[in-house]
Amino acid sequence: MKKLILGALLIALPLSALQAMNVAAFLQKADALEKKGMMALFSSDYRLLKSEVEAASATLRTERLAAERIHRHGAYCPPAQAGLKSDEILAYFRAIPAAQRPRMDVKVALRGLLARKYPCRG
Repeated sequence: MKKLILGALLIALPLSALQAMNVAAFLQKADALEKKGMMALFSSDYRLLKSEVEAASATLRTERLAAERIHRHGAYCPPAQAGLKSDEILAYFRAIPAAQRPRMDVKVALRGLLARKYPCRG
């Protein structure tokens, strides 16, 4: 019975939740890519990290817009032309205490960065 319930839960979870990368793994791959220099652009890990940030950003945007539709503030309130640079993301992720990184996924960390950079007022 327990196996059946566990199986049902795993099927019900969105695929992205099963594949969420934690901050420690993200930084480990990013550090290795930085050592490659310009050759990093041709690495599958580069595409993996880029897609991880893009997917997390898209999910956070969807969450924010859903909150706005019910007249609530989301986790952050960006201006019309908002964006993050990779250096900002890496610096924020590196500022997270090492003990917390394995337990924090990229989406949660990115939410923290966006909330800090684009706080909601009022």
